[in-house]
Amino acid sequence: GSPIASVRGKGLMVAATLDKPVAKEVVDKCFELGLVTNSTDESTLRFVPPLTVTESQVDRAVAILAEAMGVSYSVPAVAAVTERPAPLHDFLAVDDLSSAQCENILALACEMKVQRREAPRVIVPVEGRSVALVFEKPSLRTRVAFEAAIRELGGEAVFLGRSEIGMGSRESIRDVSCNLSRWCSAIVARLYWHKDILQMAEDASVPVVNALTEMEHPCQAFADMMTVQEIFGDEKAKITYVGDGNNVARSLAKLAVKLGYPFTICGPENFRLEDIDGVRQTDVLEDGLAGAEVVYTDVWISMGDEHEQEHRLKVFEPYQVNSRVMSMAAKDAVFLHWLPAHRGFEVTDEVIDSPQSRVYDQAENRLHVQKAILSKILNG
Repeated sequence: GSPIASVRGKGLMVAATLDKPVAKEVVDKCFELGLVTNSTDESTLRFVPPLTVTESQVDRAVAILAEAMGVSYSVPAVAAVTERPAPLHDFLAVDDLSSAQCENILALACEMKVQRREAPRVIVPVEGRSVALVFEKPSLRTRVAFEAAIRELGGEAVFLGRSEIGMGSRESIRDVSCNLSRWCSAIVARLYWHKDILQMAEDASVPVVNALTEMEHPCQAFADMMTVQEIFGDEKAKITYVGDGNNVARSLAKLAVKLGYPFTICGPENFRLEDIDGVRQTDVLEDGLAGAEVVYTDVWISMGDEHEQEHRLKVFEPYQVNSRVMSMAAKDAVFLHWLPAHRGFEVTDEVIDSPQSRVYDQAENRLHVQKAILSKILNG
């Protein structure tokens, strides 16, 4: 017979009474499989479906619920629970991930965001474990989001700034990596040079997460893409990045292409990225922004580029994202910036503070994405 004794409250919220006191176990199993539910007591499951939900999404949710309860359920092939992507170990660059792994991280981040809002509780994939945060560069969003993520996952963060370690001077990368591997379950590193994080990953016996190098910022790219998907759903919105072809542009471009999004970089010719399959690059604003539904920019002078400040300010001035530039994009285009922003330089107040701006959604999503990444590398 069915393990569900009764269902009540059909509509915005549904409650299912189970014939056994196993609700909390079912909630945990559903979460592992990608379905967010809640329990009000040992025998009651609660569901809060979206206001707009497709039949295939309902079928998939029921299939997950059936699997969690250990009962059979016949479901159309398109809605069947898909096989899990390959497990993650290190998280260093977008190119290291398959499309399935990228989609899986984004889906889990969305589920964790809903759970945090609707049914907040400690998740336990890193319970009782410590994660080292090795930061050579200062940070607001990256540090706070990672520390909060680790805490909400049930673990403890150990922050180590540049002065605490002196990596490469006081201690070698190998010695730092091998020592931290004996004490911590993972290492999150925000470093100047990508070659150093590759060396750290080679020397460490625990997973290493790239929290920024001069080549890549994959955590930021996933938060950006999560924001785009929240706004546009399944639509493959056209994204145009305006400005310097830097680490943020590289990671976001590669992730967008991997997930099937049209991506254009619009900036001075001498500051473009290397050729990337599927990425269009131009120095003409009207051309690059035509039809763009997402307009993204970043600082013109990143940490380490201060010696080029005068030259960069002159070269990038025509690419400031202001109301005139936003008018070149689609009518309802949204504005994104990974922050911190240099207001009055790469973006004006009228844009970053406008209703089109979603920069604080991006910042919030760093937390959910980083929880998902840590959960995947530490819990499979």
